[in-house]
Amino acid sequence: MIYETAVPVSHARHGNWSLEVGTNYAFCRNVNSVPLMAAEFGSATLEYAIVFGGGGDVVMPAAVLGVRTDENLYVTKQGRWQAKYIPAFVRRYPFVFSSRDEDKTFTLCIDEGFPGFNQSGRGERLFGDDRKPTPYVENVLKFLQQYQLEFHRTQAFCKKLKDLNLLAPMQAQINLGSGERMALRGFSVVDRARLKTLSANVLAELVQSDELELIYAHLVSMRNFATVRDRLTAVPPAHTTSGAPVVH
Repeated sequence: MIYETAVPVSHARHGNWSLEVGTNYAFCRNVNSVPLMAAEFGSATLEYAIVFGGGGDVVMPAAVLGVRTDENLYVTKQGRWQAKYIPAFVRRYPFVFSSRDEDKTFTLCIDEGFPGFNQSGRGERLFGDDRKPTPYVENVLKFLQQYQLEFHRTQAFCKKLKDLNLLAPMQAQINLGSGERMALRGFSVVDRARLKTLSANVLAELVQSDELELIYAHLVSMRNFATVRDRLTAVPPAHTTSGAPVVH
């Protein structure tokens, strides 16, 4: 989605490299949705519409950032993020984990195309004079390990939604002040009618696991499509293509 040239971090390759991380989020200006972990619902519900993207057995939550393909309405022309909460998927960039053995082991990678990646000593060094990863990199590893843990928890939550047959396809119709109508398709939401048919035992289990709270946070977040509409109205259209959220 936003990674161009992600390669494993190593002293041999990056011993003299530093990373300058600022507040410029231009790197995700062209994505209209990003994956969201279940642990983020509490914060994300206040500012984003949370939907479920994907197909078949692979379904993940996503924060809707725009309606048109390749347009993020939460990033300004200057690259500023216009929301208090920034999804973890965005905050972890330019780092990412990669795995070649079905998630048994992970390798820390970095997108060398990130503008703040430099050999001029700006920002945080990746390796110290002792050739070991710096405390900065150690903190990055902890963040990504927690992200991976939340990813698996979110997968389990989505599987439960599918097993309970709670997800239903939906499209968002957005009416602009000019009379133009736009549609966002290709995602699912929890069907309130199906939710009400669940047995008391199943509902009790969802309450005990805090998953019912996640479901209602998702449902409440649907109100934020109005925010997306307002942002869309305020931004001159670069093109008129609309597209579905893409979750990787």
